[in-house]
Amino acid sequence: MDSPGETRRYGRRTFLAVTAAGLSSLAWGKPVWQAFSHATQPLQDALLPPGLLPDGWRIYTVAASMPRFDPGTWRLQIDGLVEQPQSLTYDELRRLPRAEQVSTFHCVTGWSVKNVRWAGVRFRDLLAPARPLANGTVLSFVSAEKPYVDTLTLRQAELHDAMLAYEMDGAPLAREHGAPVRVVIPEMYGYKNVKWVERITVADAVESGYWEQRGYDVDAWVGRSNGF
Repeated sequence: MDSPGETRRYGRRTFLAVTAAGLSSLAWGKPVWQAFSHATQPLQDALLPPGLLPDGWRIYTVAASMPRFDPGTWRLQIDGLVEQPQSLTYDELRRLPRAEQVSTFHCVTGWSVKNVRWAGVRFRDLLAPARPLANGTVLSFVSAEKPYVDTLTLRQAELHDAMLAYEMDGAPLAREHGAPVRVVIPEMYGYKNVKWVERITVADAVESGYWEQRGYDVDAWVGRSNGF
């Protein structure tokens, strides 16, 4: 595996190369994905944007394919340092108090998308039924995209505009944007905004997430951390 510095440089070169190619939409067909996979086989665990969307989004994955969402079988697990572990269906999640906001999304590689309309649930409302213990001060977000994981302190997760989002721009999250739910924390770069969340573990210590293990800051404050 590359060192954190090598991984970051390679990821940026890949991003610029794909940008220059002028891709205007996602193409998840097998031939296209194989072309990227074969050309970047050493980067299966690095930054790989397979497509650029016309509204400014770049889609990044660390696995060979994006997770698929089945509303009939999906469950959000909430466990760890809690009095009452939870296993929420998609419908149960959506029945929790709804929050809406408009905010700007910033990627650590230098691009942004303004005025994104998000809807979802604030973490305080999401965690209330689980009743976190007094020493539960950290949230660990486990993605269905293995092995992606990242953490926020409970204080960070309680920022006024942090949420677990299930809608973007008036529609349920699309697969490429993390369906069915993703973290939204506009004050931090995108790698902290974990997509395809399937488990939230309440813990008592911050652990390095996927990209922190590869050289990025644990606290990814926009404008104050190690963005390009």
